[in-house]
Amino acid sequence: MPEYTAPLRDMRFLLNEVFDAPSMWAENARLAEVVDTETADAILEEAGKIAGAVLAPINREGDEVGSKWNDGKVTAPPGFKEAYQTYSEGGWGGLGGNPEFGGMGMPKMLVGQVEEMIQGSNISFGLAPMLTAGACLSLNAHGSQELKEKYLPNMYSGQWAGAMDLTEPHCGTDLGIIRTKAEPNADGSYNISGTKIFITWGEHDMAENIIHLVLAKLPDAPAGPKGISLFLVPKILVNEDGSLGEENTLGCGSIEHKMGIKASATCVMNYDGAKGWLIGDENKGLNAMFTMMNYERVAVGIQGLGVAENSYQNAVTYANDRLQSRAPTGKVAPEKTADPIIVHPDVRRMLMTMRANTEGSRAFSMYASKWLDLSKFSDDVETKKYAETMVSLLTPVVKSFLTDLALESAVAGQQVFGGHGFIREWGQEQHVRDLRITQIYEGTNGIQSLDLIARKIAANGGAFYKIYAEEIAQYCASQEGNPAMAEFITPLKAAVANLTELTDWIMLQAQTNANELGASSVEYLQVFGYVSFAYMYAMMAEKALEKEGSEPYYANKLATARFFTKRLLPRYLSLSASVKGGSECLYEMTADQF
Repeated sequence: MPEYTAPLRDMRFLLNEVFDAPSMWAENARLAEVVDTETADAILEEAGKIAGAVLAPINREGDEVGSKWNDGKVTAPPGFKEAYQTYSEGGWGGLGGNPEFGGMGMPKMLVGQVEEMIQGSNISFGLAPMLTAGACLSLNAHGSQELKEKYLPNMYSGQWAGAMDLTEPHCGTDLGIIRTKAEPNADGSYNISGTKIFITWGEHDMAENIIHLVLAKLPDAPAGPKGISLFLVPKILVNEDGSLGEENTLGCGSIEHKMGIKASATCVMNYDGAKGWLIGDENKGLNAMFTMMNYERVAVGIQGLGVAENSYQNAVTYANDRLQSRAPTGKVAPEKTADPIIVHPDVRRMLMTMRANTEGSRAFSMYASKWLDLSKFSDDVETKKYAETMVSLLTPVVKSFLTDLALESAVAGQQVFGGHGFIREWGQEQHVRDLRITQIYEGTNGIQSLDLIARKIAANGGAFYKIYAEEIAQYCASQEGNPAMAEFITPLKAAVANLTELTDWIMLQAQTNANELGASSVEYLQVFGYVSFAYMYAMMAEKALEKEGSEPYYANKLATARFFTKRLLPRYLSLSASVKGGSECLYEMTADQF
C-alpha cells in the first residue's frame, strides 16, 4: 500500500530559516499571542501524524468505493466519517479561524503546511475542511455579527461543515449570467431558488449540518456580475437557541461520476424556496466571494503540491527497490541480479524533476502565504498595501503554476513505476487522476494566466510586476559580495531581465492586437513561475550554504537547487520564444476549418 510521510524537515527549514516566520510572528501583537516556534512545531508534528496514520490509509479505498448517493442523501466512503470526527476533535477545522468565534487564529504560513499534509495524504478528504474554511472566511469578513455568532463556532469545530455554491449548469467562469433567484421575506430572510452544480461536499453524512454559501440574484438586481448577492443557506435550519430545527427546502439531486477525487461528493444542489440570509451588502456578492478566493486559490496550489509530494515519496521508494539492468558505469549492487533503477540517468532525471518541483512549490506557496499574513495582520499601512499588491500579483501564479507542475510530477512518478504505475494498487495512477482537477476548479489555469497578464500586469501598466522585479533585484544586489552564490544569482538575474523584456513586449503588442494577451498568457505565466522558483531556490541555497556540512539535508538542498537551475530554469527560454511567436498563427483558420 502507498504510504505518506509528512515532509516536516523541509517545512521547518522554510518557516524558520528561509522566511524566519517566528520573527514576523513575534513582531505582531495578534500573532504573538497565538503562535511561536514551539507551538508551530507541535502543530506540524500532530498534523503529520493525522495525515500519515489516519488519512493516508483510507485514501485508496475511498477512491475505489467513492461517495454514494441514494434518494438525495450522500454517504461518504468507509472511514471518512470517523476520520472527520478525529480531525474535528483535534480542533483542526478552526486552525486559521477567528479566535472571537472559537478559531485558533493561526497564520497562513503555518496553516498552509497543515493543508499540504492533509491534501497530500488524502485530497478527497481534504476538500471537506478546505471548503468549510473558505465559507468561514467569507462569513467572517462580510457576515453580520448575528450570523457569525450563530454559525462560525460550530463550523470551526467541525460540528457543521460548509460548502461554496457558485457554478450553474449554463455558467462557470461567467458568473454574471447566473439564474438562481433570491426573493426577500418580511422577516429579513430570503427564499432561494435555482440549481447549482459542481458543489464539492455539498451533501454528506460526516457533519450534522452543512452551511451553503450561495450566489443568487435579487428581483431588481442589475444585469451582470454587479447584480450578484451572497446568501447563507443551511441544510438544516437553526433555531434561535442554536439547536437544529427543520430541514431546509434544498437537496442533492445527484453526484457526478468523475475522473478523480472520487471519494469526494461533487453535487448537483437544487434550491426550492430554501430559506437563506444575506451576507454583506445586496449586489456585492462577488466582493464577499473574492475575500476567500486568494486563500482558496493558494490552497489549490498547495493541494497540487501535497499530492505531488506523495507521488514523489512512493516513486523514490520504488526506484530504490525495483531491480532492472545495470548502471551505465558498472555494477552498483553486484550481490544482486540487477541494480535498483535509481542508478539510471533517466530515472534520476524524473525523480530530481519531481523533487525540484515540490520543494520549489513549497517555498513559493509559503512566500505567497507570507504576503497573505501581512495583508491580514500587519498594522502598518504601507506594509499592508504592499502585501495586498503582492497577493494580487502572485495568487494566480501559485494556483496555476503549482498545479501544472504537480501533474507533471505525478506523471513522472507514474513513469518511474513503469507498467506498475498503470496498475491501481500502486496508487500512482490515482495521483494523476486526482491532480487533474486542480488545474480546472477555483478558476481554470487558463483563466488564472489571463488574470495575471491582463488584470494584474497590463491593466496597471506593469506596476505590480515592477514592484516584484525590484524586490528580486534588491535580493540579488545583497548577494554581490557572496561568490558562493554566483551560480544561483547570475542565472536568476538573466531570467528576470528576460521576464521584464517579455512583459514589456507583450504590453506593447497588446496595444494594437487585442488577441495578444490571451495568446501569450499561459506561456507567460510559466515563465513568471520559473523565474519565481529561481528566486526561491536562491534564497534556499543561501541558507543551505551557511550550514553546508552540518547535516546531509543542506547538501541535498543545494543539489536540488543546482538541478533546478541547470535543468529546469532554462525552460523559460523556449517559453519566451513561444510567446513571441505571436497570436496571428492562432487565427489563420476560420472556426469551421477546425
